[in-house]
Amino acid sequence: MTVDVVNAQNQKVGSLDLRDEVFGGRIKTDLIHESVVRANAAERRGTHATKTRAMVSGSGKKPWRQKGTGRARVGEIRNPLWRKGGTTFGPQPRSYEYQLPKKVEKGALRAALQQKLRDGAVIVVDALSVGAIKTQAAAEMLRRLGVDGKALLVDVKPEDKLTLSVRNLEGITILPSNRVSARDVMNTRRVVLTQAALEKLQEALG
Repeated sequence: MTVDVVNAQNQKVGSLDLRDEVFGGRIKTDLIHESVVRANAAERRGTHATKTRAMVSGSGKKPWRQKGTGRARVGEIRNPLWRKGGTTFGPQPRSYEYQLPKKVEKGALRAALQQKLRDGAVIVVDALSVGAIKTQAAAEMLRRLGVDGKALLVDVKPEDKLTLSVRNLEGITILPSNRVSARDVMNTRRVVLTQAALEKLQEALG
């Protein structure tokens, strides 16, 4: 498989061969799902909390004697069976983050890039740069490349001018090639990679 390499004016300037062991074969959607679920779980705040019987207000005194009243036995008014009592086994603050094997994460990213390539949603450019820190300049460059809506820009080391220029553009994310995840790729309509970034990804995912 080969992909065209274009410049900032969307003119073809070359082509790049893609390795079959990286971008060929079956797309493993199950790996993409696992990676996306893990990334979403890691972003959960986990600040939910309920009060146990030790935390709710109320006396710890026994309301009436244990036997002889004809009423049900009870030890305190904070017990979970009573209104305004504590919650049994309720949620407490915790982290939902967990790790997947490195091979699974690599396989998920490989599959996500495969899917975008087959959908024709990948644009390979020779370089991603702007002359000055200006949002309008970055927007015009993306418009010439045919990028509309959500897009992911990937470079080996993103240029500071471009990073500052696109930060006010809605739906545009820019990342270095060593920090891209399957969720980043699948959460966009277009993926714009530099030729150097795609070569680095091929090496890492091979």
